[in-house]
Amino acid sequence: MLSLSEMFMKPTAMLYRNLLALETEEVLRCHPVDGAVLMGGCDKTVPGLLLGAISANLPAIFMPAGPMLAGRYRTERLGSGTDVWKYWAERQAGCLDACVWRQLEEGIARSAGTCMTMGTASTMAAVTETLGMTLPGAATIPAVHSAHARMAAACGRRIVDMIWEDLRPSQILTAAAFDNAIVADMALAGSTNAIVHLLALASRAGVPLPLDRFDAISRTTPVITNLRPAGEFLMEDFHDAGGVPALLSRLRQLLSLDCLTVTGQTLGDNIAGAEVIDERVILPLDQPLSRAGGTCVLRGSLAPDGCVIKPTAAEPRLLKHTGRAIVFESYPDMKARIDEPAEGITAEDVLILRNAGPLGAPGMPEWGMLPIPKPLLEQGVRDMVRISDARMSGTSYGTCVLHVAPEAAAGGPLARPFG
Repeated sequence: MLSLSEMFMKPTAMLYRNLLALETEEVLRCHPVDGAVLMGGCDKTVPGLLLGAISANLPAIFMPAGPMLAGRYRTERLGSGTDVWKYWAERQAGCLDACVWRQLEEGIARSAGTCMTMGTASTMAAVTETLGMTLPGAATIPAVHSAHARMAAACGRRIVDMIWEDLRPSQILTAAAFDNAIVADMALAGSTNAIVHLLALASRAGVPLPLDRFDAISRTTPVITNLRPAGEFLMEDFHDAGGVPALLSRLRQLLSLDCLTVTGQTLGDNIAGAEVIDERVILPLDQPLSRAGGTCVLRGSLAPDGCVIKPTAAEPRLLKHTGRAIVFESYPDMKARIDEPAEGITAEDVLILRNAGPLGAPGMPEWGMLPIPKPLLEQGVRDMVRISDARMSGTSYGTCVLHVAPEAAAGGPLARPFG
C-alpha cells in the first residue's frame, strides 16, 4: 500500500490521503476479498484506509499501529512533537547547547510507534475506536507491548466472524456514531486535524455533518484527559489509566450507547464495566482540564466559512488579544522574513500566513504553528497569536487559528490587504 511518511513527503502527506483511500478501495474491489483488517497508524493512514473501506463497504476492522513508549531526557519524560517544539524554541533562544539538543533527540523516540502525545495519530485512533471500527481498547496499546500482538490476533479472528455476519461499515458509521466520535475528540482535546478527517469520513459514509456540529458538541463536552499538548501525561499513561473504554464510560451521558460496533455489540456493551484506573490522567467530570472547548469553531470577517482553534493548548491571555498584523504571503516568505530585525515584530503583533491551504500550498500543510521570531524567543516570548489557512500538527500548541475558510488562494478575505 502507499506509504504516507509524514516527515518525508513534501509539502505534506495530506496531499496523498485521498490517493491512499482510492488505492484501498480499489485493492478491496479488484481482488476476491471478503473482508479486511486495516492496519495503519500515522495521521493520514487512518482516515485514508477508512475512507477506502467505507466506499468498498466490505466487512472491515481497524488495527492501530499504537503509540511509542514515553521518551526520556534525564529525569524528564518527553512527548514526541510537543517537546520537540518546546525545546527547539529553547535552543533557538540560546538556552540549550548542541549537546543537550542531541540528547533530547536521542531520548524522544525510544521505540517503534506513532507519536505518544495526543497528536493526530492518537486522536484518530481514539476516534476510530469510538466510531466502533476497532476492538475495545485497541487505540492506546503501545506499539511494542505484548498486548499489541494479542490485539492483532483478536482482529484476525474477529474479521472472519464479521464476514459470516456480513457486518459492514455502512451499518456502523451512522450519524450518532459520528457524534460519539466528536464527543471523544473534544474530551481528549484532540488534534484540530480530526475535524478535517471526520468531515471527509462522514461525507464518504453519506452522513450530513456540518462544521458547526463540532462547535456545538465542544461547548457541552468537558476536556477530561490530561494529555500533552494540552495537559501533562502521555499515551502510555492513558492506556494504563484505562484507555478509550474508561474515557467513554465517564462520558456515558453524552454518548449514544446503542451504536453498533465491529464487535457485533453496541458501544454501551463494549464499555460496560470499564474502569478509570488513574484519575490524574482521566479526570473526574467535576474536575476537568477545561469545562468546554477542546476545539472551537470560529467565524468572522476573516473566516466567514469558519476556522478552528484549540483553546486548551493556547495561552489564555492571548485569546482576547489584538495587535498589528504581520502578513506573510507564503511559507517561503515567512521563513525569509520572520527573524529579520528590520521587520520589527513585537510580542503584541499577530502573525498571519496566507496561501497555505489546500489550493495555495498546495495540500494544506502543517504550517499553522508559525515559529516565534528568534529575537522574541531570546526575550522569553513563547506564544503569539497566529492565523493561517494551513493546518498544524496535532502535537503542536499555541494560540493558533487554523483552517481559515475560504482560503486566500480561493479569494477568501485572508487574501485582502491588511492596513
